[in-house]
This record gives sequence, C-alpha cells and structure tokens, in this order.
Amino acid sequence: MKKAIEGAQLAPAIGPYSAAIAHGNMVFTSGQIALDPATGKLDLGSGILDETRLVMRNLKSVLAAADCTFDEVVKCSIFLSDMSLFPQVNEVYASFLSEPYPARETVAVRELPKGVNVEISCIAIKKG
Repeated sequence: MKKAIEGAQLAPAIGPYSAAIAHGNMVFTSGQIALDPATGKLDLGSGILDETRLVMRNLKSVLAAADCTFDEVVKCSIFLSDMSLFPQVNEVYASFLSEPYPARETVAVRELPKGVNVEISCIAIKKG
C-alpha cells in the first residue's frame, strides 16, 4: 500500500501532490525546486550553484522524512531550463552523492515551475 511522505520541515507543495510516496521499500520523490522550506518562498540564491544546493538539500529532507538517504537512491531525473547549466548543476549534484552513483537522465525543458532553472526527483530503495 502506498503512503504519502510529508513533513513540516519540507518545502511546501505547489500543487496537488505529495513530497514523496513510499510503497513497500521503494520511495518515489516529487521534483524538488528551490523553495525555502521555512518560508515557502522561492530562493534562487546568487545563481545556479546556490539554486541547485537548495534543491539537493530539499531532496535530502524528503528522503530523510521517508527514512532514506542519498546512499539508497537508485535513479534521479534532472530537468534544466538550459543545458548550458549542466556543468554547474552536475558539480553540486555530485557533491551530495557517492559511488556507485544512481542511474540518471538530464534533460532541458522549455519551462519549469515558478521559472526555476533546475528541478530534481529521485527513486530510492530502502535498505532492510
């Protein structure tokens, strides 16, 4: 049976969706953007590096709420507003993960929610 993963420490949803869904030992996160969990407001920082760090911190918080870590992530999806941002996003992304890295795709899309530059989601398999 599926279970919604929610929490007061998570960035608020901007639509009718859960931060993540757990089903058995699998966790499917919704895409995370640079929303400040404390205020619910967009926080792009001083550029794509700051924006990506907040996205990854938000993703880490969602995983924690589901009793997971980045070590249990098997697949990530990265959506970018422009593929020229890939090297900087990749640099921050790599700093949160370790080998063996999850499978991943990265695509550039025409537009992302609230005009952000990066959105990331993942799938994790809980240990034990």
